[in-house]
This record gives sequence, C-alpha cells and structure tokens, in this order.
Amino acid sequence: MSEPWTIERICGSLGDPKLTQRFLSEINKAPAHRILTVFAKWARIAKNLEAAFDEDVVAAARRGEAPCDDLVDGTERLEQAAAQRNRSHGAA
Repeated sequence: MSEPWTIERICGSLGDPKLTQRFLSEINKAPAHRILTVFAKWARIAKNLEAAFDEDVVAAARRGEAPCDDLVDGTERLEQAAAQRNRSHGAA
C-alpha cells in the first residue's frame, strides 16, 4: 500500500514548480467547504502523473542519474508547437 496523500506528497509528485505553485495557490485560496474537493482533484492529478512514469525512470531521476541513454529531449519541439499554437490564436 502506498503512502497516504498529503499536501507535501502531492507537491513532490507534481514534479513541476509551476504545477506545485498552482496547487498550493488553489488549496490556500479555497473556501473551507471546497478544500477537500480541491485536495481530491490535485491528489488525482498527482496520482495520474506518478502512474504515467515508469518506476525505474522515476527512481533514477530522484537519485540524480540519467534513467537511460536513448531518451530524446522533446522540450524544444514542444515549445515550438506551443508558440505556433499561440500565434495561430492571436496571442503575443
């Protein structure tokens, strides 16, 4: 059985400072009657992100190791696609 979901575990599982900041902002600004709903939403997101990655790859990354030699960095391609989408939608 895995560890229970906590704010700290959700933050660690999101893996991106911007996502973590968004989660913390939402949980901190939520009115009392919505806190559990917001928490459940982000716990589900974090759970899905954890499930999306191979455990060996995640473990290697946490140790600061390269998980394998044949990974392709798609960052530039994704940034270019996002920029193109923004231009086609009239964003600056």
